[in-house]
Amino acid sequence: MPEKENKKQNKNQLFSKQEPLWDQKDKDERKKIMAFAERYRQFLSQAKTERWTVDYFKQRAKAENYLSFEELGDKGLRPGDRIYFVNRNKAIMLVQIGRRPLSEGLFLVGAHVDAPRLDLKPNPLYEDEMMALFKTHYYGGIKKYQWLATPLALHGVTYLSDGTAKAIVIGEEESDPVFTITDLLPHLAKDQMQKKMLEAVEGEGLNILAGGLPGKKDSDKGQEERVKKAILELLQEKYDMTEEDFLSSEWQAVPAGKARDIGFDRAYIGGYGQDDRVCCFTAAEALFSLKEVERTAVVLLVDKEETGSDSNTGMRSRFFEHAVAEMVYATLPQDELTPPELISRRCLFATRALSADVTVALDPNYEGVLDKRNAARMGYGVSISKYTGSRGKYGTSEANAEFVSEMRRIFQQAGIGWQSGELGKVDQGGGGTIAQFLAVYGMDVLDCGVPLLSMHAPLEIAHKADIYETYKAYQAFLRPLYPRRERISPWEEFSIEKGVGYK
Repeated sequence: MPEKENKKQNKNQLFSKQEPLWDQKDKDERKKIMAFAERYRQFLSQAKTERWTVDYFKQRAKAENYLSFEELGDKGLRPGDRIYFVNRNKAIMLVQIGRRPLSEGLFLVGAHVDAPRLDLKPNPLYEDEMMALFKTHYYGGIKKYQWLATPLALHGVTYLSDGTAKAIVIGEEESDPVFTITDLLPHLAKDQMQKKMLEAVEGEGLNILAGGLPGKKDSDKGQEERVKKAILELLQEKYDMTEEDFLSSEWQAVPAGKARDIGFDRAYIGGYGQDDRVCCFTAAEALFSLKEVERTAVVLLVDKEETGSDSNTGMRSRFFEHAVAEMVYATLPQDELTPPELISRRCLFATRALSADVTVALDPNYEGVLDKRNAARMGYGVSISKYTGSRGKYGTSEANAEFVSEMRRIFQQAGIGWQSGELGKVDQGGGGTIAQFLAVYGMDVLDCGVPLLSMHAPLEIAHKADIYETYKAYQAFLRPLYPRRERISPWEEFSIEKGVGYK
């Protein structure tokens, strides 16, 4: 190449240049984007709670010839085996065993299956003014006013006193009734509208309208709770429930209806729970697409991220750690002298992980809350975030430069369209992911996911091109296309060159 042309090319490469993904795709690739998005839309319409989401992926895993770890018995694990672990029907870990030993670490993509919603209280049903209502406790970070005067469906499970489980889905079929929380008419809302948005709707006011037809009048008790009694009779007839069975129930109110295409050109998908089920779907499908892997590939889908990752199904539980230990024991040769506990620790420490979670996309209606130079955009590809957290990077796991460089190489060699984003201006707010709880084990972690509009609203919006590119990004990560290299820091290279420190 002539020297002048070479200098011109190097000059052009000085700047980071981003283009819309759609411009980079040919006709066949655009068809793949739309077809993949349709499969995702159907999943999103079906998987509206963590239980249904985990059950969906369990059935998908079985269809891809995955076995539950318990089904292995004493057979042990070998390269190429596909297994899954389920934690209390609210978390699942999908695994494809690689050719390299577990002590060399995993390629892990971790996401969360829970989403903001309204949970029914343990004693939810009451009657007031001849109306039956459900008391709720909101789950996760919501704008409470967004849940008023909108159709809601009930999803959940009830365990009767004898241990029988009853699945609950009401409000998704055309013939089903739906539920709602009433709002105050604007004619009488003078005082309400003068309040701050945070205070305009109180948590104790999120009471769901559940019925209004009184049951048969009892001459001895008069009008006392006739509507509530009629609702209890309906529940007993259909589900064998009594009022006390609400104590051993998990009922969730979620937006009713299917996820939909948005826009004349159907560029977007709008639906409930895309934070973070869009990353769950793309990660699991990426793993299912792999025929074989060099290092063991894992997709970990956990619960309770929206409330701090606590509980025995969240990332802070020992579910992941326990599953890794089980795999180590199942792959251990009989003559292995290294303690299994040490192999487990080496495995966790050597693991490379993507915290697969959504990020905020630049919205022209609210662009003032973002630093436009460091914001993800709709339709520009999967977004990576070196850190999340808020106000001084509190509550985050910041990826180091070495691992970000490694991910850049993976994406570039696989032809992945990617961008960088962060969660708002420095003092505007922020949020965290499960990355910080993965990083506890010493592994390298980078946040990587789909940009969203209207995050945590009953209707969240994702760009179809971003969804497909995220799937391809996770696929490339779980099976890197380049030979793995041991990383040496600049300080190590300097010390080696000068003969100082490192021998």
